[in-house]
Amino acid sequence: MSNTFPGYLKERLPLVEQALSRVAATPLDDTSCATADLNRYLYAPLAHFTSGGGKRVRPVLCLLGAEAVGAAPERALSAGIAIELFQSAALVHDDIADESELRRGEPCLYVTEGTGVAINMGDLALTQVFEVVMEDVALDAPTKLSLLRSLATMERHTLEGQALDLGWARDGRWDITSADYTFMVTSKTAYYTAAYPLYLGAIAGGASEDVARELYAIGIEAGVAFQLQDDLLNLVGDADAQGKDFRSDITEGKRTLAVVHALENLGTAKRDELVSLLTTGVTAPDDLARAVELISAGGGIEHCRSLAEKGAEETKRLATEAAEKGHITFEARDLLCSMADFFVERAA
Repeated sequence: MSNTFPGYLKERLPLVEQALSRVAATPLDDTSCATADLNRYLYAPLAHFTSGGGKRVRPVLCLLGAEAVGAAPERALSAGIAIELFQSAALVHDDIADESELRRGEPCLYVTEGTGVAINMGDLALTQVFEVVMEDVALDAPTKLSLLRSLATMERHTLEGQALDLGWARDGRWDITSADYTFMVTSKTAYYTAAYPLYLGAIAGGASEDVARELYAIGIEAGVAFQLQDDLLNLVGDADAQGKDFRSDITEGKRTLAVVHALENLGTAKRDELVSLLTTGVTAPDDLARAVELISAGGGIEHCRSLAEKGAEETKRLATEAAEKGHITFEARDLLCSMADFFVERAA
């Protein structure tokens, strides 16, 4: 097993991809006269969307959660695939809410298929979240029930975070505090990006609740750091690597931590100028650059970077502590520490 997280991702990716291909949904009655239409309007486009996923960090973290407690990675495959399917549903629905144009280098699903049809496809992915766990013959009934209950809670957390993110934007709220942002991003991103993948993997691997909660705590720190780095990359990352998405957070007026912190610290004139840029959907490079300049002047960039680094260090501390207590393997500790660095040092 690789001792670096990128290497571990590469090693475990085939396992995830094979499992995803096995669970691709098909019509309930494949002898129906509507089979071809069902594939056209529901199953095939969703399968294509899911197959075009990125690094598969979330399902791989599920596998790591199982291996961290001494179990085979296959024990956590259904939980990992469930989270990846939830990711598909969330992205399909997010793109509609954000009126995005591209996803994974292709037109968004609602752009090619229509909004109503795309919503239905996202809903199908949500049903599959539970189906793949219920149909896992390797897990006993109590373990399945525990996983299903946790998946439902994970989804609720994500929806709460999304509600705040969308609601603040809808109501033109600029009174958001750094604490508000942290709660929102923990709910919307950290739980399903790292905390629950590690936790569910440990539960599937037979760990006690206490040990699984240690991995959950590691994931919370790592998940917030992951999102903070995402926010930074959108503002000051590689423009060529991000393409049309570069500085889109400004165009969309997102309440990122960098923005919130800057608004808390800028003088009235500069604060008003930044709010104006964030509320008018600017796309001109000069306007985008000016917004970043104001965010930086308010300390937002440096504050965001500092907190991401602190989150990575806390991830490492918690992982080391868990290993020293004998709750996770030292190999898992090394991978979790490498994951923390990967989350805050990645360029895309």
